Amino acid sequence: MSKVCQITGKHVITGNTVSHSNIKTRRTFAPNLQDRKFFIPEENKWVSLRVSTSGMRTISKLGIAAALKKAKEKGFYKG
Repeated sequence: MSKVCQITGKHVITGNTVSHSNIKTRRTFAPNLQDRKFFIPEENKWVSLRVSTSGMRTISKLGIAAALKKAKEKGFYKG
C-alpha cells in the first residue's frame, strides 16, 4: 500500500541522517498515516481512507464532504 495521504497528498520524502562526525546517510521521512473510516451523511455511506493526522485535522475543520471534494479537485482522492 502506498504511503500517500488521500486528503492532503503528503508522501514519503528523503533526506539525510547526520551523525555526530557529520557523516551523511540517506533516509526516508514517512508521513503519519492512519487507516480510518468516515461516515458521509449526505450520501449515507462509509468511506475508508488512508489519511495523515494533519488530513484528519483538515476533515475536522472542513467536514468530510468538503475535504473529499477538495482532494478530488487536486487529484489526491480517486474514489
